[in-house]
Amino acid sequence: MVLNCQRSSSPRRVPLGATLGLLGSLALTACGNGSPGGAPSGGATLQGAGATFPASIYQRWFAELAAKGEARVNYQSVGSGAGVRQFSAGTVDFAASDKPLDAEEAAVVKRGVVQIPLTAGAIAVAYNHPGCSLKLTQAQLVGIFEGKITNYRELGCADQAIKVVFRSDGSGTTYNFTNSLSAFSSSWKSGPGAAKSVQWPTGIGAKGNEGVAASLQQVKGGLGYVEAAFVRPPLQAAAIQNAAGSFSKPDTSEAAKALASIALGPDLTGSDPNPKAGYPIVTFTWVLLYKGGNGAKLPALQKTFGYALSDAAQAGAPALGYVSLPAPVLEKARAALATVAP
Repeated sequence: MVLNCQRSSSPRRVPLGATLGLLGSLALTACGNGSPGGAPSGGATLQGAGATFPASIYQRWFAELAAKGEARVNYQSVGSGAGVRQFSAGTVDFAASDKPLDAEEAAVVKRGVVQIPLTAGAIAVAYNHPGCSLKLTQAQLVGIFEGKITNYRELGCADQAIKVVFRSDGSGTTYNFTNSLSAFSSSWKSGPGAAKSVQWPTGIGAKGNEGVAASLQQVKGGLGYVEAAFVRPPLQAAAIQNAAGSFSKPDTSEAAKALASIALGPDLTGSDPNPKAGYPIVTFTWVLLYKGGNGAKLPALQKTFGYALSDAAQAGAPALGYVSLPAPVLEKARAALATVAP
């Protein structure tokens, strides 16, 4: 998907729904208007790749920067796994991942890495079965993805086979979802486990949050996991039981309660796969920047991600289904951005 570059007195907005029908990789291109080539005056075009989870809010931020002539960003929404591979190979200026790099993965990056949370949100269990209102215990959710619960009537709804849809590409969304399933169930932890790609006991695969959402819309009885912003009619989101036994839906308020209980730590990479407050399947999502070797791209990187961490940019997150970063996290994230060197 490419944003058309035109001179305009106001930011160009691309509807969120426009992303949902794409089954392949999603290219988000933001174009500035400060010079004939579309790039901002004196600026550089940034190339990025990675997570589909934050693609919608990235699209908004990059378009707003482009409309002001302040930055140009080409972002390929190809999944966290592919983005991390490109980042490790040095073929992009930044990457995005819903799973931060661990020490071993970070050690591979020769230029060093700074990992900064930019936004956060809930991973919804979305389903296509009109008239059914799902309220799932943790055991029921695991049972569905283990292939042990196969019909909605087992969950108190009208007869309809459950058709599981999962991510076919390596993704941070899959890691965070399966990490929660592992926290919910010892059988899942010792079976498929938690990873960007797992051997699913049942279901069919689709690429990206966009692909899973599109497949669910087309498959009667479909049920899968997507970033909450991708849940659009006829899809609904199930209420899920948290560690305290309460049931919550993945709205921004319930996601914020869960995220507020997560201690990110000094390196800003912490998580909790089964919080006691709010909706239990939540994640921060990170941008991966090179610690050094950025050269002439540094001003554009600082401008782009400084804007993403601004109060104004963060205030727009809930309207797109994301959660604004808490003030203490924002302060630490801005300090981390300042450590990125030429």
